[in-house]
Amino acid sequence: MTESDKLFAGSIPRLYDTLMVPLIFEAYAADTAELVAAFSPSAVLETAAGSGVVTRALAPRLGMGTRYVVTDLNQPMLDYAATRQGGSNIDIEWRQADALRLPFEDASFDVVFCQFGAMFFPDRTAGYAEARRVLRPGGRFVFTVWDRIEDNAFADEVTSAVAEIFPQDPPRFLARTPHGYHDVALIRSDVGRAGFTSIEIETREKTSRSPSARDVATAYCQGTPLRNEIEARDAGALQAATDRAAQVIASRHGEGPVAGKIQAHVIVASG
Repeated sequence: MTESDKLFAGSIPRLYDTLMVPLIFEAYAADTAELVAAFSPSAVLETAAGSGVVTRALAPRLGMGTRYVVTDLNQPMLDYAATRQGGSNIDIEWRQADALRLPFEDASFDVVFCQFGAMFFPDRTAGYAEARRVLRPGGRFVFTVWDRIEDNAFADEVTSAVAEIFPQDPPRFLARTPHGYHDVALIRSDVGRAGFTSIEIETREKTSRSPSARDVATAYCQGTPLRNEIEARDAGALQAATDRAAQVIASRHGEGPVAGKIQAHVIVASG
């Protein structure tokens, strides 16, 4: 992972939330919110919250008096998430924090969860160990990661399309980082080395939908750190890369509303 892989700034938070979130994150956010709420926690910590898609889904499900702390390493994303949060029965504490160095006391939370953030951790086992440290006895650590890029149609197609624009140095952000941590055996090993003794992993396939191929291309090329890679190679090539991605997606999925397979792993750890 490069430093630019973690840079969610400028117009990226808005495009990420308005295009990427409904495209691939909302369906899994509903699952995560349901899973976390079913544990009836009195204190919840969310790490790598991004633009707050799970926060919006979970907050209305939590009981009165629940402590809900929402964190992200990236302050612009956290600021944007706070502006998007609607009303709920609980107060949310928004806090910039590094998931590898959590500013909380031991045994502070019943549930720690992270949707599609662990792929960005520079030391995943250290991040998991921090989650375990702040969990109370019997608490659960819930997180999701994307499966391999070949099982996620639009991400794979965008990566191939953008490579046509830069054949000598193809941007590989999507394959390298969001879809670069998919090996179930490795995940289980990393979580186990962090001290968890019960580890459940379920692979869930869903369908990604969008009004158009253009929206999908814009979401990936302009609403993720892939944009940083494209602009680093040629500041004027962003539109060309987006156009080519839209053409490839339309050629495979049609000119109207489009749908493609997405797939992720859901992990619940305790002990």
